[in-house]
Amino acid sequence: MKEGFRQSMNWLHTYSGLLVGWVLFMVFAAGTASYFKDEISYWMRPELHAAALKDVPQAQVAENVVAALQARGGKGQRWFITLPTEREPDVRATWMRAPAAKGQAEAPPEPGVSRRGRFDSAVLEPATGKPLAASRDTRGGEFFYRLHFDLHYMPVLWARWIIGICAMFMLVAIVSGVITHRRIFADFFTFRPRKGQRSWLDAHNAVAVLALPYHLMITYTGLVTLMLMYMPWGPQVTYKGDQNAFIAEVFPASGPRDPKPSGIAAPLVPVGPLVAQATARWNGAPVGRITVNNPNDAAATLILSRREGQDMSSSQPALMFNAATGELLSEVGEERGAAVTTRSVLYGLHLGRFADPLLRALFFISGLAGCVMVATGLLLWAVKERNKYGKALAHGGRVGWASRLVDGLNVGAIAGLPIAMAAFFWANRLLPVQLHERAQAEINLFFAVWALAAIAGLAWPTRRMWLVQLGIAAFLFGAIPLLNAATTASHLGVTIPAGLWRVAGFDLVCLALGTVFGLSAWWLARKDSRQAARKPGHPLADAGAAP
Repeated sequence: MKEGFRQSMNWLHTYSGLLVGWVLFMVFAAGTASYFKDEISYWMRPELHAAALKDVPQAQVAENVVAALQARGGKGQRWFITLPTEREPDVRATWMRAPAAKGQAEAPPEPGVSRRGRFDSAVLEPATGKPLAASRDTRGGEFFYRLHFDLHYMPVLWARWIIGICAMFMLVAIVSGVITHRRIFADFFTFRPRKGQRSWLDAHNAVAVLALPYHLMITYTGLVTLMLMYMPWGPQVTYKGDQNAFIAEVFPASGPRDPKPSGIAAPLVPVGPLVAQATARWNGAPVGRITVNNPNDAAATLILSRREGQDMSSSQPALMFNAATGELLSEVGEERGAAVTTRSVLYGLHLGRFADPLLRALFFISGLAGCVMVATGLLLWAVKERNKYGKALAHGGRVGWASRLVDGLNVGAIAGLPIAMAAFFWANRLLPVQLHERAQAEINLFFAVWALAAIAGLAWPTRRMWLVQLGIAAFLFGAIPLLNAATTASHLGVTIPAGLWRVAGFDLVCLALGTVFGLSAWWLARKDSRQAARKPGHPLADAGAAP
């Protein structure tokens, strides 16, 4: 019974990972990049690098931004202000546009202002509150963060269901993998090179066990982040379908969902003293976000939320003030129930925003191990299938369509996705700064490049295609520091002496990734030349796409 159970788990492990493996590889790659999404966004906006060297008190920054929004007429139902941090030194202001008068066309956004739906947003300089009109429009690291659970070009709800189902498959693959490998921890210390299928299995086991706690944590907490969408029945029954009542009770720091103005004009109180009051109340912890509901109205409220990263929870306490008088109305989020606290900690653990630089780097390395785990699992299946066709190929046969399809998808996902990610960074530097809908143009180029790589992989699923695509990935990543130096003043020779470690670190990580892809291409070329010299005309010499 024990052996039969293990065998059934082996089958389950293989196909629960294979069927969604290519989506999981993308989720791991984009999610791993998201640990440094602030640094990626910072690198992709070189116009902000000079502002990073200016140290402006937080209360003064808040006053500057509010003054800038007032200068625009002080209109809009809500303002959202994200204050600068050590990792993201710029200020982002978002406001809900006032609707255009009946029969009139809506005015186009001003220079430096991006538009999405009912909201306009701008990146502001902390010292002055003025928009950085010359700042290029880009999604930056936020694109990878959203990609790993929202995908793109499809409704968000559909995307999150797809990712959730894939995550459930991943959880099944992890648990069944632990069960099916009887000597899983002993196998961690075993690696037999140049053994074909056995070498791929050893590599898969090693990276899987290396970060096994991380893999379990990140998969389970990923499901927890969207648990209210996957299992909405509890709140629906308890609150009788009133979602607003549920959110107001469970997430009070978000403020009212649809605040109503009084219609009586009243100026906003100075924001700086309120920011200082909140910081003192939180024992020096800074404010992260300011929300103003119905600005310049007698019923206006101002909510100050504590900056994330002070603890593991994703839910931070907030203070709500009367924005017309400065009176403290309520303090929310300090005392939470056990269920809300558990969910918030699991959510925060998935995001990792509490992590210091060393822990964030360990999360990043564990995420890369997850990418390698998924990739080696996909390649292991391809190697197994290819070995089955040895005799058939020797007599002029061909591999099956399923094996050829998996080979092509492996090339397109494992080698093609890094090419697309590097192309995304190249587009950021090469597209004109003032290009219309520039941020979307970068994203379109990302998917266009990935589509070309995937089509090429499906059309020619051979080792030579692996060699070509790995070589392209090596060049694109390895040349990013040179591209940055040629197109901006923020190159390694400037950023390191100036203390701009985020820019220098990005360049160095890209150089390291380029080196890894280059070594992989070199190893594959060397392996092919060695096989050609020893076994010319061997039927498996170029029959499959597993390296």
